Amino acid sequence: MRIVVLSPSLYSETACAMAVRMAQLGNTPAGALALPTLDRGTLLRKLGQWGLRGVARYVRAKLIPHQGDRERVSNPHLEPLLKHRDGVFRSLREVGEVYGFPVAICTNQNAPDAMERLGEWSPDLIIFTGGNILRRQLLETPRLGVLNVHLGLLPEIRGMSSPEWSLLKGVPVGVSVHFMDSGIDTGPVLHRYEFPGLERCESLSDLRHRLIAFGVEKAGEVVAGLDRGTIVAKPQSALDQDTQFFVMHQWLQARAADRLSKNQHARVVGATRG
Repeated sequence: MRIVVLSPSLYSETACAMAVRMAQLGNTPAGALALPTLDRGTLLRKLGQWGLRGVARYVRAKLIPHQGDRERVSNPHLEPLLKHRDGVFRSLREVGEVYGFPVAICTNQNAPDAMERLGEWSPDLIIFTGGNILRRQLLETPRLGVLNVHLGLLPEIRGMSSPEWSLLKGVPVGVSVHFMDSGIDTGPVLHRYEFPGLERCESLSDLRHRLIAFGVEKAGEVVAGLDRGTIVAKPQSALDQDTQFFVMHQWLQARAADRLSKNQHARVVGATRG
């Protein structure tokens, strides 16, 4: 199967880990297409998720890395996939050099030059790890479709801040591997996975990091199933698409964090009684 990875940055740990995981499973990418490191859209999305200080740390780490950063990753749960020799993979170009696939930079994943490059790679499947809102031409380029890992169970939790909204709404925390369409998380679902390690999460940030690593692992399972023809996508009904969540306000995040801490407390109490 010919796979192409779309990345929000050359330095996306998730994209690097996804490319490594695909290569480990025998589906080395035919190529990877990344946005510039300081892409405006990427920075705005991270600003909504992390705040100004988080974005400042991100920019510093990518553009002015400290010597010790060669052995550190932002998401420690991706480290097993990112470890390489005496350090870790820091960019898609490094991953491409090791596993033998080309990496290209584009200013917009829908732009003519990007579409031309995708045409050259002729993908059966595109794996989206972040970037632009994708237009129909790109969505229809791969033979099978564009795959996305959403950090929530679809159709119950669509949109932004999915782990936090899952906690507040009482929906099991998990990930959904689905094909993308022109809507927001409305495409056909390939598989839903409930996350088994909620009680081990120390914070909302740790929960998100664990879910990302969990999603990379499960994406590998889904791609293998697509390759064997054992997984079939199930469309979401129109009724399922009525609710969409947006970036959660800080005071609601505090309530979600409280729900998470209660899960930890229940685990500790259960272990003590056991």
